[in-house]
Amino acid sequence: MTDRLPSIAFEQLSAAQQVAAQAVIDGPRGALYGPFVPLIRSPELMAAAQRMGEYLRYRSAIGTRLTELAILVTARQWSQQVEWAIHAPIARDYGIADAVIAAIAARQRPAGLLEDEALVYEFCVQLQQRQRVDDATYAAALAAFGEHGVVDLMGINGYYTFLAMVMNAAQTAAPASSAPPLP
Repeated sequence: MTDRLPSIAFEQLSAAQQVAAQAVIDGPRGALYGPFVPLIRSPELMAAAQRMGEYLRYRSAIGTRLTELAILVTARQWSQQVEWAIHAPIARDYGIADAVIAAIAARQRPAGLLEDEALVYEFCVQLQQRQRVDDATYAAALAAFGEHGVVDLMGINGYYTFLAMVMNAAQTAAPASSAPPLP
């Protein structure tokens, strides 16, 4: 596959694109990569997306470990190689077991999930595959994470679905990663 919207040299970006790009570079990501490469073509959209993503990825109410798990479920649902390549190693670093990561990659329900991981996994799978969450799973998530956490979990699913759609349509190339690509 050919990358439809490849990187543009910083000096070739418009003034608005440079401002949006610099905000990403100056933030916790430290560089313009992944979904921000195609999104730079729409600097206002990219700026709004990166602000949402910065909150959801780095400060969500469910914490980084569970956020990374939700990202993996979403990346697998959309067969999104860039998000997988970036987030599988991060998830491992935050305590998601290799066996869990491998099971998600294989589209299998992971064995041995911690209670909060099982809840996030089930919530995400239901939302991604059925486009809704059943009452029992919703009630359990509400009890575990509160309304703030449930809304952030929904937001993580939506945001990373958006990024997956952008990168799948743009055919964004996956970076080198310690994680094997999705099958």
